[in-house]
Amino acid sequence: MIRKIKAGYRVLAESGRNMGTFKTLVEAKKRLQQIEFFKHLRAKK
Repeated sequence: MIRKIKAGYRVLAESGRNMGTFKTLVEAKKRLQQIEFFKHLRAKK
């Protein structure tokens, strides 16, 4: 999930863990896609 904060945008895991803080929404969305890719890659094995 992506949350807007004072410094920009923060990508959070479902558990609430911080997965990165970014200045733009585009950067945050890109990071979220990376996380989802690797999460599903592990599930296939």
